[in-house]
Amino acid sequence: MAAEEPAPPAAPVPADPAKPQKKRSPNRLVVEEALNDDNSVISLSQAKMEELNLFRGDNVLIKGKKRKDTVCIVLADENLDDSKIRMNKVVRKNLRVRLGDIISVHACGDVPYGKRIHVLPLDDTIEGITGNLFDT
Repeated sequence: MAAEEPAPPAAPVPADPAKPQKKRSPNRLVVEEALNDDNSVISLSQAKMEELNLFRGDNVLIKGKKRKDTVCIVLADENLDDSKIRMNKVVRKNLRVRLGDIISVHACGDVPYGKRIHVLPLDDTIEGITGNLFDT
């Protein structure tokens, strides 16, 4: 009689074979409404900040839809879920995202100070005004 060889171990089967298991990136977060009105601040949970190696006041690059991105300052929020990010309406509009959309957060490093800015009047804000605006 020949000795029986043990069968090779079976590969682990995913919970639902119809759905492939996605590897979730830790820097992809769901957008939520901000509690403050600061246009340059986003809020993350303290655990998520530690996971991404971010500290309070760090600059972060946030990437939204349609290749839009912006730089913000990160603050901790103890009442926020680890998979969410809080940002106000102006930041969401710059990124072309809505509440519930997914964005990605990346450490930005140091942002150089601006040497010069141009503050120009908008067309709809100067409607009905006569004269030279640059004389005042």
